[in-house]
Amino acid sequence: MKTKLLMLFAVLTLSISVQAKKYPQLKFEKTIIDLGTFSMDNAVQKCTFKFTNVGDAKLVITTVQPSCGCTVADYPKDFIAPGASAEITVTYDGSNKMPGRFKKSILVSSNCKENTTHIYIQGDMTDVPVSKKTKKTN
Repeated sequence: MKTKLLMLFAVLTLSISVQAKKYPQLKFEKTIIDLGTFSMDNAVQKCTFKFTNVGDAKLVITTVQPSCGCTVADYPKDFIAPGASAEITVTYDGSNKMPGRFKKSILVSSNCKENTTHIYIQGDMTDVPVSKKTKKTN
């Protein structure tokens, strides 16, 4: 009788572990992109974050929230199958911003077990070159 109960317990334990919840997993090629140095007269910069669903369930990106209004993100609205790749395009607009070094965070929310991930853009926006300032005023 004890042997039968142990066998039943072992089968139940095995079936429960096999039915464990499956999750997607978001893996970015890079989590920080440096836009480099650019001048205020070229204040709009774009970059692309490439990622893969390395999990075993469909990935859904629910929201992508940049840390400020100068940054906008475009992300896939459809399911991303396990093993499939996609991109998040981020546009930084430094127009009417002070020149200097910056770092902006973008919060990516999804249906992954770890449901939020941060990605970052950074760069150095310089003042418009003096030669271009004098051309505009003449």
